[in-house]
Amino acid sequence: MDLKNISDRIALQDVMLHYAAAVDERDLERYRACFSNDVEVVGFGTQTYRGKDEWVNYVWGALKKYRATQHMLGPMFADIEGNEAHTRSDVQAFHVLAEDDSRFTLWATYETTMRRIDNRWMISRHELVVCDTRTD
Repeated sequence: MDLKNISDRIALQDVMLHYAAAVDERDLERYRACFSNDVEVVGFGTQTYRGKDEWVNYVWGALKKYRATQHMLGPMFADIEGNEAHTRSDVQAFHVLAEDDSRFTLWATYETTMRRIDNRWMISRHELVVCDTRTD
């Protein structure tokens, strides 16, 4: 593995770490910066979201249901081919509902495609593959 590949892998992982931290810290601009303008998002319900604005607006509306969240990511697999990468990250996400402080836990995998745009990796396709959930 050469230094360019190692550098790309770290940069790809950083995108996903920024993604998770931005949700948990409710940092809208940091979250928006993770996505290409033409991003496609699937697996978060039945709708396919197309475009950064549509996706981010959906997420920010959905987050109002939660008093707090914490997204923990496992190590990432990455297949890099030039300016495109396909990644896989396991996620465990804890959610505290605002209305009654009940807990919702999600176990899932993020299947994510990223493109290098203006020398930065950005999410161009993002899919949530749910393994299980639990509500307490």
